Amino acid sequence: MALLLTAALVVYLFLLADRAFALFATGTGVGIALGAGVLLLPVLGIWVVVVTWRNGLQIQRLSRRLDAEGALPDVSDLPRRPSGRVDRDAADAWFAERRAEVEADQENWRAWYKLAYAYDIAGDRRRARETMKTAVELEAAERSGTE
Repeated sequence: MALLLTAALVVYLFLLADRAFALFATGTGVGIALGAGVLLLPVLGIWVVVVTWRNGLQIQRLSRRLDAEGALPDVSDLPRRPSGRVDRDAADAWFAERRAEVEADQENWRAWYKLAYAYDIAGDRRRARETMKTAVELEAAERSGTE
């Protein structure tokens, strides 16, 4: 699904860039200015796609490592609401445990990964992304230190 959505976005960005070049071709000051503005959108879009894919691949690498170690976070036993989301109190308790793990070992990327997952099930996507970034950085430092 991600590949399909990315392909659709790339087609859209290509068509948008084509419109920008059509505006450039008018030769007028307004057309060129609008073309430059419109051309910024595909450039920004490509940057977002590249960053998102890179982050996704890095997180997937960490997930595979944890899976191979049998240490992927498991919240299947936590109570859920009718919507399927983890119950708020249970998510908060699980989060507190993960935060304690990070506080006990600040350099452990596995603990940071689990804390990011805890943020995610608690619904705090922004902090989940920030925390996962820390996990990725720590794991990369660990890999470069052992190679």
